[in-house]
Amino acid sequence: MVRRSDSTAPIGDGAAGSARRSPPTERVVQVLDHLVAHPGVRFGLSQLARELDLSKPTCLGILTALADAGYLMRDPVDKTYGLGPALIVAGRAAQRGFAAGPVAHRHLAQLSDRFDAACTASAVVGDRIAVLDVVGPRGATASARVGEVYPFAPPVGLMYVLWDTDQRLEQWLRREPTLPVRLDRPHLQRVVDRCRRTGYLVESLTRGGRRLYALMAGVVAHDLAPELRELLGELVSSPGERVLFPEEAPAGEPLAVNLIAAPAYDPDGHQSLVLALHVEAEIDAAEIARRGAALVEAADAITAELGGRRPER
Repeated sequence: MVRRSDSTAPIGDGAAGSARRSPPTERVVQVLDHLVAHPGVRFGLSQLARELDLSKPTCLGILTALADAGYLMRDPVDKTYGLGPALIVAGRAAQRGFAAGPVAHRHLAQLSDRFDAACTASAVVGDRIAVLDVVGPRGATASARVGEVYPFAPPVGLMYVLWDTDQRLEQWLRREPTLPVRLDRPHLQRVVDRCRRTGYLVESLTRGGRRLYALMAGVVAHDLAPELRELLGELVSSPGERVLFPEEAPAGEPLAVNLIAAPAYDPDGHQSLVLALHVEAEIDAAEIARRGAALVEAADAITAELGGRRPER
């Protein structure tokens, strides 16, 4: 019997199609596997090319692409390569996906159907915020994408420590700011008190705020040029300044709402996920409260199913 080679097998042709291989992709995997197998070791280009039996130009191309994506880190002094922060994001996201993914996704899908809106689950992974799941109405274009990452430093990321301990909130505030920050302590305390009381946060819908998150996707603080930091700082300069207080608005007055967010907790009572119901429309305080209550109910259900607990304050 003549065996048909993989190079001539059509894609999707049973077992032969599933066995097609990509040598360039295999070389990338080979590099990553080697570095993962030696997590405490940094390799120079020549050493890595020799140990993996790759040509130096091929190896350099792979290392450069992986370093640009954050999967590897290149030491600017000795020109060696080691594992990078994007692998932490990917690994932790995968870990959370196996543990919490199906549970969170089910509740997000129910919320999305009920309010005909996009819903997301995200979390702090390493030193970044990662979007772990997105569920939306059929045909709708979500404003967030799974795998998208944001810097976890003021003024971005308040909702990821808001319902945690005061110590964790202070630790976040002490992180090197992504943008120039003006800390308004009295206002921030009002935000903390209000959101801990209701169990959810309401973020206003502003053009500047949406531009901020679009520009900050995938950015690391030290990658920003000083001029860009200054420009972005004009959009948001104080943690919590875009949080709404619906109960203070006149009855029936519509408010421009970007999203409503609520936390799920781990067994130690710390925030593990932030669920968001994306509104992106004008609704009144009564409707905000209705959606906020539904979101908190879903977050509490996820917490319970994953063996978590609400912290005692």
